[in-house]
Amino acid sequence: MPVGRRPPPSIDRGDLMGRLARVLPAAEIALALPVLERIAELKAVRGAVVVAHNYQVPLITAGTADFVGDSLAMARFAAACDAPVIVVCGVHFMAETVKLLCPGKSVLSPNPLAGCSLAASVTAADVRALRARNPGAPVIAYVNTSAAVKAESDICCTSANAAAVAVSLRTSRVIMVPDRHLAGFVARQTGLDVVSHAGECEVHVKYTGADVDAYRDEVGAVVLAHPECPADVQDRADFVGSTGAMAEYLGVHRPRRVLLLTECSMADNVAVLHPEIEFLKPCNLCSHMKSITLDGVMRVLEEPGNRIEIDPSLADRARRPIERMLAL
Repeated sequence: MPVGRRPPPSIDRGDLMGRLARVLPAAEIALALPVLERIAELKAVRGAVVVAHNYQVPLITAGTADFVGDSLAMARFAAACDAPVIVVCGVHFMAETVKLLCPGKSVLSPNPLAGCSLAASVTAADVRALRARNPGAPVIAYVNTSAAVKAESDICCTSANAAAVAVSLRTSRVIMVPDRHLAGFVARQTGLDVVSHAGECEVHVKYTGADVDAYRDEVGAVVLAHPECPADVQDRADFVGSTGAMAEYLGVHRPRRVLLLTECSMADNVAVLHPEIEFLKPCNLCSHMKSITLDGVMRVLEEPGNRIEIDPSLADRARRPIERMLAL
């Protein structure tokens, strides 16, 4: 489920200032308004839509994005809309996933060098080696992987549906790449033998169980953790789930104080939607996500470039595990 909502077709300065007042200084919002208005103008000229990940800053998610969600939700929205041009405010594997589901559209990245520590932790050769060591075990590729890794896999998953995908394969042993903490979460949820890879997210592994205990004891906050966090963090959290599941939990339960153990901007974006909830720190920034900027969005629309291209033979193989997941 998306964390954000579609903004109006042009920038309503008063509305935007009001919605972002809790998370940004008024001067910062005012400085960004000319760029936001220029982006709105360019989107209309190009027939473009902007999709943004939950970890993007509020000026992008609330100010210019037509859709905000996780990487797969972004790709599904892009495929379903009729826009010929898609600007992806997310890291490179996210733009690839959009292109895989939108092969006939022009998919643009504000910064094609925006990488991901988790996606970079596994290669196609790693997947082939895991298969050789575990004959007969199907490979589940987290969507946080490159097209090349997806092409070597049997089915994809998200953090929201990873356990359900594993169970759907009707086997006692599966291989899951690349995140070892998500693999452990799935093993605990399902009782399956999950063969994992050594990958992890540089943002989520900074949290510790001791951090959770200290904050809960001091402020009595409800703790929500992403399954990419280490097991000791998951064990101490009140809720473990994907970014979309976290947003749904907050919408239903409306706790007074919350500690979100995920990327910082997630808390800022949800705070825009739920001003009645107090969101506490710590949080960790993803430098890769923050390399996507409003200026980058404007530039890629002014002179369309940074097009995401995937070799058709690779794309066909990489698309199949995504489609298999979507068919469940």
